[in-house]
Amino acid sequence: MEAKVLNRYFELLRLESVSSDPAKLKECTQTAMWLKALVEEMGFTAQLETRDFAPPVLLAERKGENPATVLVYGHYDVQPADPLEEWKTPPFEPTLKDNRVYCRGAQDDKGQLFAFLTGVGDYLDRQSVKNLPTPTIRLCLEGQEESGSPALIKMAPELRKRISADVMLVCDTAAAADLRPAIVAGLRGVCHFTVKLTGANRDLHSGEYGGAAPNAALGMARLLSTLHDERGEIQVAGFMDGIEAPGAEEKRLAQESMPSPEEFARDIGTEATTGNLAEALGFKPTIEVNGIHSGYGGAGSKTVIPAVAIAKISMRLVPGQHPRRALDCVKRHLEEHCPQGMKVEFPEEAEGAGGFRLPVDSPVFRLAAEVLKEMDPRGAVFQWDGASIPVVSVLKEVSGAAPLIVGWGQAGDRIHSPNESYGLDQFGKAREWARRILENV
Repeated sequence: MEAKVLNRYFELLRLESVSSDPAKLKECTQTAMWLKALVEEMGFTAQLETRDFAPPVLLAERKGENPATVLVYGHYDVQPADPLEEWKTPPFEPTLKDNRVYCRGAQDDKGQLFAFLTGVGDYLDRQSVKNLPTPTIRLCLEGQEESGSPALIKMAPELRKRISADVMLVCDTAAAADLRPAIVAGLRGVCHFTVKLTGANRDLHSGEYGGAAPNAALGMARLLSTLHDERGEIQVAGFMDGIEAPGAEEKRLAQESMPSPEEFARDIGTEATTGNLAEALGFKPTIEVNGIHSGYGGAGSKTVIPAVAIAKISMRLVPGQHPRRALDCVKRHLEEHCPQGMKVEFPEEAEGAGGFRLPVDSPVFRLAAEVLKEMDPRGAVFQWDGASIPVVSVLKEVSGAAPLIVGWGQAGDRIHSPNESYGLDQFGKAREWARRILENV
């Protein structure tokens, strides 16, 4: 990697664009402005759009000579760095070690986005030298994906003319094991909310009130346990209604890219809770508890009965599930199972967006498979990604573009966790992919 490219990569990573923290709005805006200057150097006309005091959306266009129009989507926001004590290097000071860059956002999605944009620059330079035509390239880069993209989802309908395209390129997912190329043929949707359980009007002395007063921490544990049965199957009435089951060919192709149970166990440090990883990770919805907070957790002992408990819950949705309906089903379930003597509330919620699947025999997938075969003789596998990029399904409908989602992440990158990293070889693959696919569109 050229020193200039590496230095710019590090500049981008140092900007603490944490979208979930309102105090970081300034840093998010600085990141959008940094990207605006970058793409303007590449010949794009760029504007920043803001709504509701959210991080800006960067919209840019470089008009081309051939009739095709390509939309590139990516996000510049990152997850919080917590827990800070688990980082081996400063989370917002990029560190290069053994050909890997360690930093929050090194992969997701600053690293992948910057690598892709670098490849776009390579492509434009080559076309210019050869005096060859280019398609019109449009960019939609946002700073709120890690928070569900509420601002972009809200403004998307009014951006229809500015983001309309034939193909939408997204570099925000993972390759298969050993960096074998992977084409994502489907993504799960996502929505999330906060549940608050309140018992007494204050924390109570566990000796004076224990055995008679409701305990919010215990109540929350019992309440959340009603979401699944002992096998982990979801027990929320109506939540699974309308799900579109995958076809036999989709199941077969998904199995090809799955790690073995042993590989999966080595990755996460414990065995899987299911014997069918392809189905669980790509085709089934989930309800997950992301965190529970209640009572005292400091050093020593504090013998209290907690009055309040808070839980963060997220859901991954599959085609056929509407986010609003799924959210309402889970909230209604929790209300109906609220423990005696307690009150349940939902102080925060984000409806998000639904999931989608694409036909594996589509022309854009055939083109991508040919290009990826040139990059790697093993050829590409198909994946139905259990993660979510909620806004992609919205942009797909508004822009009219066929999504082509090819990323170069690996399980060892530890995205959303301390010590996130991205290999220079992965960066190079993302860069090469951008150049090659634009040459072939």
